[in-house]
Amino acid sequence: MMNGERIITLLTDFGDRDVYVGVMKGVMARIAPSAKTIDLTHQIPPQNLQAARFALSNAYPYFPSDTVYVAVVDPGVGSTRRNIAVRFSQGTVVCPDNGICSGIIDLDSPIAAVELTNTEYWRVPNPSNTFHGRDIFSPVGAHLANGVALNKLGQAIDPQSLIRLGLPPIEVKQEKIDGCIQYIDRFGNLVTNIPEDLVREKTWQIRIGKIEISSASTYSDVATGQAVTLIGSHGWVEIAVNGGDAREKFGLVEKDRIRLIINN
Repeated sequence: MMNGERIITLLTDFGDRDVYVGVMKGVMARIAPSAKTIDLTHQIPPQNLQAARFALSNAYPYFPSDTVYVAVVDPGVGSTRRNIAVRFSQGTVVCPDNGICSGIIDLDSPIAAVELTNTEYWRVPNPSNTFHGRDIFSPVGAHLANGVALNKLGQAIDPQSLIRLGLPPIEVKQEKIDGCIQYIDRFGNLVTNIPEDLVREKTWQIRIGKIEISSASTYSDVATGQAVTLIGSHGWVEIAVNGGDAREKFGLVEKDRIRLIINN
């Protein structure tokens, strides 16, 4: 794409009740009026970095390689945490350095990273202590969409120094895989950190306490109200309830452990 015609995606926990998202779009429109803005989601649960990490990394593979991803879920706004931009092979992420982009790092090693110290590319030299999304991240994202080079935005930093959000690692022992819940979507589906390739062309059960949930291909393979485990469109094993809410049924939250048992 030509400069000024790039895509800018937005991901926040701001919701749609207040004007925060609209204000961020207004700031970007003044700087890069030809850029196309796409909302990934603004319904991340407040300050839930694990959910933001998953959602951002889940969207990342589907966009052009010059996309700018502005992601603002920021419990530490106004603190000493860094404001950063990170270049990957599929685009550049503009975000706080709090682990929000660590899911993308797991998919695609960073090429370069900078701390956003050059106030020339901020909305104002003295930003609000509570709204860096408006005053730093949105304008920086728009300038990137206009073709401003990453190295002009601030001081280079070692990509290895970026904050990472960890999940309990999966443990594979013969026919057993111990994993955890990494994300819960709005339907209450429980997305685990067990990847598709470990169970492809196999059948399995997931054990939650004394309950065992059998695998299937899709939700409707089981009766309404029955639990099922399957591969979601995101490529991870998930636990669902046909027509229901697995989160409510099992009372699980992010990082809770589960066990998967392979049949064949």
